[in-house]
Amino acid sequence: MTTTNLAARAGAWSARNWKKALFGWLVFAAVAMAAGNLVGHRQMKDSDFASGEAATAVRMLEQAGMVQPAGESVLIQSHAQTYRAPGFQSAIAGVVQTLASQPDAMNIQNPLLKEGGGGQISRDGRSVLVQFDVRGDPSKAVDKIEPIIDAIAGVQASNTSLSVREVGTASANYEIGKTFNKDFANAERLTIPLTLVILLAAFGALVAAGLPVLLAFSAVLASLGIFAVVTHAYPVDWQSVSAVILLIGMAVGVDYSLFYLRREREERAEGAEPRQALHRAAATSGQAVLISGATVLIAMAGMFIAGNRIFTGMAFGTMIVVLCTLLGSLSVLPALMAKLGDRVDRGRIPWVGKRKHAAGESRFWGFVLDRVLRRPRLSLLLAAGALLATATPLLWMHTKLPGFTDMPKELPIVRTYNDLIRAFPGAPTPADIVVRAPDVRTAGVQGAIERARAAAVASGRFFEPVVVVTSPDHTVADVRIPIAGNGDNAASLAALATLRGDVLPATLGRVAGVEYAVTGETAGTYDFNQRMKERMPFVIAFVLGLAFLLLLMTFRSVVIPLTAIALNLLSVGAAYGLLVLIFQYHWAEGLLGFTSNEAITSWLPMWLFVVLFGLSMDYHVFILSRIKELRDRGLSTEEAVSRGIRRTAGTVTSAAIIMVAVFAIFGTLRMIMMKQLGVGLGLAVLLDATVIRGVCLPAAMKLLGEWNWYMPRWLDRLPTLTPEPREADRGELARSA
Repeated sequence: MTTTNLAARAGAWSARNWKKALFGWLVFAAVAMAAGNLVGHRQMKDSDFASGEAATAVRMLEQAGMVQPAGESVLIQSHAQTYRAPGFQSAIAGVVQTLASQPDAMNIQNPLLKEGGGGQISRDGRSVLVQFDVRGDPSKAVDKIEPIIDAIAGVQASNTSLSVREVGTASANYEIGKTFNKDFANAERLTIPLTLVILLAAFGALVAAGLPVLLAFSAVLASLGIFAVVTHAYPVDWQSVSAVILLIGMAVGVDYSLFYLRREREERAEGAEPRQALHRAAATSGQAVLISGATVLIAMAGMFIAGNRIFTGMAFGTMIVVLCTLLGSLSVLPALMAKLGDRVDRGRIPWVGKRKHAAGESRFWGFVLDRVLRRPRLSLLLAAGALLATATPLLWMHTKLPGFTDMPKELPIVRTYNDLIRAFPGAPTPADIVVRAPDVRTAGVQGAIERARAAAVASGRFFEPVVVVTSPDHTVADVRIPIAGNGDNAASLAALATLRGDVLPATLGRVAGVEYAVTGETAGTYDFNQRMKERMPFVIAFVLGLAFLLLLMTFRSVVIPLTAIALNLLSVGAAYGLLVLIFQYHWAEGLLGFTSNEAITSWLPMWLFVVLFGLSMDYHVFILSRIKELRDRGLSTEEAVSRGIRRTAGTVTSAAIIMVAVFAIFGTLRMIMMKQLGVGLGLAVLLDATVIRGVCLPAAMKLLGEWNWYMPRWLDRLPTLTPEPREADRGELARSA
């Protein structure tokens, strides 16, 4: 059996065996969800997040049984008195005693016991820092921090004339978790009703609108269950991937069902019998969905080349949800359509869904298309020029890993962090110098560590207090030294370069048998960005190469894939440019409710590229399949382009509105990386479904004419994945039902 008939055969089988298809799907989804709830999920280790030298440093800590604990600080401040005042010293003692009584607080640093405060007393004496670590695995510190936060709040209640606030990795993750869970729950509650309203406007009937939503949401739930099980073999960042599964699953799942349902309705409107209409929809839109899904899977597979578990986790999660939505769209949907028949239009809403004419053709896009095809050169020049201009800001894109500066500014912990930075520059984001030797207690190693500390502080780019923690077997020392800047800006990067390029080679680098590596927020961001720069060309080449091959076999043309790739790159570039303008250069801060951190989340550009390329191909394959179908029936290229785009424009518009709406919900979340994710995807899909598909594609195909279908003879031996079977095949498939 060739893939040409796969979607049609799946539809025919489902129509004959609707009970097996429907109840099989329900059992599959229920078992997947139950399994996920039963086993829970596993979070990946810190070294899995890191890249380059930073990853080496974290692995050195892990191998020594010295997992870098979650660091916390208690900031005590007063505008009226210094730390020498009795009330201030009483508050410091209260904080230290409170922390000592907490079983999960360790390595408590009392500034009053250190000469000169050990760098934990500000220059003006009005701010004091009590530092400590959360005991155990840092990935589980968030589960232990709430009692400590409550205990410190008790100290604040007893010292109302002072400010006593906690800030650190675990407390930040605790606040992030609460914020994310609340926002994510709101997104879940909004996604389904909003999608249903849009589908009601598209179909005008409650049953027809409800089917795509139910299928997409059940696919998302099943995917979350399956992925929870997968994390036990391959731990990932669960928060990010679960959000991606919901985001992509709802958008893609609804799109696939929409394509299928719309084509079946169109065939019915043209006089086909119910069974015949279903089989034609399966053989055309169903196969287009299959090819579209394969393109998304290919794009996702590109992230395995990225060399970081953040991306491979997202790739696994996205691929699982796309496979689940494909399974539902190609099997369960035709089963339900066959069983429901005309009842799919039950719950019809008067005057809704009646805005189309001429077999589903869109009046608005017909108006636009007439003018584009009349002046294709001018249309292409203006549209492509505008998109290229919009893409220009991506040349100045600055990326960074998520940190405190990415948290919602209205959270109290963010205000505490900003006050801490002002009083103690570099304290919340220290550079971690990990030193490994047969015995780090020897005079040679200790002397080198001290010389490194002195040279770093003397450079003016590092500060006290310097904290040194040694592993139980005395083979590894973790030297934490506050770094200039906010952890990810130019000052911090310059300090990192000084540390790695000058200070450490001249001190630790001259001691025989000593290994060292630097990690921390600054080093982690820098190394991650460098890894992305190295791997991005390979990811792009992989995705474009396989997508070209898939489209070549589908449309039997070398020009169609090249055009598709060029147009997709144009829309992705424009989306990047808008993302930079909005989030890096402070545009739309008031409108979208955020404060710019002057950067784009480090993992977002690569992830956006593969996702947007895959999603863009959904529309491209759907439209081109109809154009090729019409041309194969004998129409000229220009007429096939005109009629094909007119007939698919309404479906693509509805699908795009749904995608943009779902992504826009994520654009309302308070976490800036989620906001960037939602806005970036929404803008790209909007551009793709309007400027690219409505102007650039028809203009380019009109100009190319018959060259659109050029295929060298030596490539004819490649397999055929034509989405539309021959007319003879249609009759055979209809009879097989």
